[in-house]
Amino acid sequence: MTRIFVRSLIYNVLFYLLLVFWILVAIPTFLLPRRALIKVAKMWGQSSIWLMRIVCGTRVEFRGLEKIPKGPLIVAPKHQSMWETFALLQHFDEPLYILKRELTWIPFFGWLLLKADMIAINRQKGGRVLMEMALRASEEVNRGRQLIIFPEGTRTAVGAPPRYKAGIAQIYADCNVPCLPVALNSGLFWPRRQFMRYPGTIVVEFLDPLPAGMSRREFFDTVSERIETASQRLIEAGRREQQALFGGVPSTAPVDAPAVPDRTASNQ
Repeated sequence: MTRIFVRSLIYNVLFYLLLVFWILVAIPTFLLPRRALIKVAKMWGQSSIWLMRIVCGTRVEFRGLEKIPKGPLIVAPKHQSMWETFALLQHFDEPLYILKRELTWIPFFGWLLLKADMIAINRQKGGRVLMEMALRASEEVNRGRQLIIFPEGTRTAVGAPPRYKAGIAQIYADCNVPCLPVALNSGLFWPRRQFMRYPGTIVVEFLDPLPAGMSRREFFDTVSERIETASQRLIEAGRREQQALFGGVPSTAPVDAPAVPDRTASNQ
């Protein structure tokens, strides 16, 4: 484990240095169309994945790339780690994120988020946030963008009970475009709120798209069930890989709990 700790330390230092490098590279894109900045962001994501493989021995496998529809789209990934916030960028032409307003206050980094036309929300507005978020998301998606929105709203530790939010169903209904569910097991190798980075294979699986036009309740139940079922399968495979590598699971993630989405939110 000492070797993994040292590799994790090296990776974390290099990861943030790499982020600073790409921020500096992106500064000239303030004078260019948004696509130029998106291209730099994709290179940041790809280089961070490459760095993790070289330093930590963490490989990545993307499955189901052929299932990604062209054009406007809602992308609904499982959210276990910071990793997927940058790793998914490379697979979409015009990626769009919803993020908290405070991130846009960070010098240079936040300004680049604004340049990329990301949706910054003020959480202090309470219930009005959902309406404003859905309206802005609908406008951007119907301009041909791909909205990457995490249905749980925040990172969920591996094994923790999932809590899907009603907002994903509202945005789906307002946008009237297909939704692409995404399963993954990144939390085994880049655990939430932890320093360690573990070797192995992060698997991201793009599932069958859900068509536009489903009722909000049907959509909510279907998207949450598909994501959880597939993610649990990937987590179990990842644990077997860790068992083979270490003779046990090195992550301090909680013991697996039943993957039953919180369906109380779907009535909204």
